[in-house]
Amino acid sequence: MFLWTTIHVSNMEKSLEFYTKVLNLKIDRKYSPAPHMELAFLGDGETKVELIRDNTEGAVNLEAPVSMGFRTDSLDKKMEELESMGIPVAEGPFQPTPNIRFFYAKDPDGMKIQFVEQKS
Repeated sequence: MFLWTTIHVSNMEKSLEFYTKVLNLKIDRKYSPAPHMELAFLGDGETKVELIRDNTEGAVNLEAPVSMGFRTDSLDKKMEELESMGIPVAEGPFQPTPNIRFFYAKDPDGMKIQFVEQKS
């Protein structure tokens, strides 16, 4: 069973604001297992998004070729919503088939977040 996707972040509060406000993920739990580390698990389903901030020198390389995809009912409304929050569209929108459209935005550390509109 798939449990979570781990994302290393440079600023926990900015990242929590992005993931809770932009993606509407709820904080499931948040704690500090060590003085230099913060963890937060987000989501209300079985699979979670895990955010880790570790301020140990050289602990994290934030540039990773990873993206996460989230479904949206209206791609146009989601682009307007992000624009009103000061979050630009990084790439797209794209429409590879008549039934799917998507674009990418970036979280505070530059990770690509894909927003997908699927038509039946």
